[in-house]
Amino acid sequence: MGQRNHSNLILSFHLPFQSLFLAIPILSIFPSHPPSNFSINRMEGSTGMSEAWPMVERNGTQLMTKDEPFVIHGFNTYWLMVFAVDPETRHKITDVFSEAKEAGLNTCRTWAFNDGGWRALQVSPFNYDEEVLQALDFVLSEARKHRIRLILSLCNNWSDYGGRSQYVKWGQESGLDLTSDDDFFSDTTLKSYYKGFVEAVLTRTNTITNIEYKNDATILAWEIINEPRCPSDPSGDTLQAWIEEMSAFVKSIDPVHLVQVGLEGFYGPSTPELMKLNPDDYSGVVGTDFIRNHQAPSIDLASVHIYPDVWLSHSDQDDHIKFVQNWMDQHMSDSKDRLNMPIVFAEFGISIRDERFGSGFRELFMDTVYGTFLRSLETGGPGGGCILWQLFPEGAEHMDDGYAVVLAKYPSTFSLVSLQSKRLSDGAST
Repeated sequence: MGQRNHSNLILSFHLPFQSLFLAIPILSIFPSHPPSNFSINRMEGSTGMSEAWPMVERNGTQLMTKDEPFVIHGFNTYWLMVFAVDPETRHKITDVFSEAKEAGLNTCRTWAFNDGGWRALQVSPFNYDEEVLQALDFVLSEARKHRIRLILSLCNNWSDYGGRSQYVKWGQESGLDLTSDDDFFSDTTLKSYYKGFVEAVLTRTNTITNIEYKNDATILAWEIINEPRCPSDPSGDTLQAWIEEMSAFVKSIDPVHLVQVGLEGFYGPSTPELMKLNPDDYSGVVGTDFIRNHQAPSIDLASVHIYPDVWLSHSDQDDHIKFVQNWMDQHMSDSKDRLNMPIVFAEFGISIRDERFGSGFRELFMDTVYGTFLRSLETGGPGGGCILWQLFPEGAEHMDDGYAVVLAKYPSTFSLVSLQSKRLSDGAST
């Protein structure tokens, strides 16, 4: 998520957690019946390891496992790797996967990076901490046990967990004349740092499963960077060149797994007629371009985020819901007709710490996202899916920035997530 401070991860104290649950009915906008041509693949429900687990692949605008459609019903939990380093918190990885599985969720998006600082995976360029890598091994192993696919993000646009600003600091420390974090996207040396890290992760052999990452069906996709922006070049040329180079580099090492950028979804100069759909004028000049960026040859999945509470300054809830519906509808239409690829709403969330909203509105917002995506599927829209920001197990509330969903504390939210799971699985062929 953009410009949110996750540094409270390193704090050991627990803030008091107050349930803001409101027992209000959900105003469902789900379609009346599930489409016949999509499902959560039924074999995803098994926790046994005896049967082969196929890769998730792309077939045009749909995701498939072998001959069966696969729809992402997912959650974000960004801190799994860092928690897995410490034996005292490692059980939280198992807890969150177990709770997710109970609700019918099948995909987790999480960070596979931590650049510099506390519990860094990448301590410095080309220098990686084996203990932290083994923690990432554990995350993959636990996900596999629970039959949960992973989307692994490889870098952050923001300074949380290091990100591109840490790459620039390393470059400056080595004597490079760098003046902006945007140099991350153009400097040859910094790009070599990134490529070295990517290669180290993709070619790693898991010390628990003995499966090389690039051959592990647990991984659904690689995300090359979370929420990239390059405002110093509003034309988008700098970021476009980086996306094309780095996505091709990932594919040169791992031609099997899917690749996504990690965009927020803002329209840019290649489609000026669509820039009016952006939440504000600034979004169109931050160097990203939803259509052009996803036309890079090595990109398989369109990625979009949804944060009306951050993007829209007013508090009219009806307008927020209308924005969500229009934002999703346009992007799904473009993914099908312009890009011919599946679409992943890789982050969607509402902070209940925002005084304008509460848990009741958050559930209406989630219902809107789920229902809008399902309606599109019913009418032949692109596959892909939706990934909630963010799912926490009990006992991790001290890290909650307002977006955490603790299913055990919000029974109606659990029911809503489970309902989405049922509607997806009801579409499965027998």
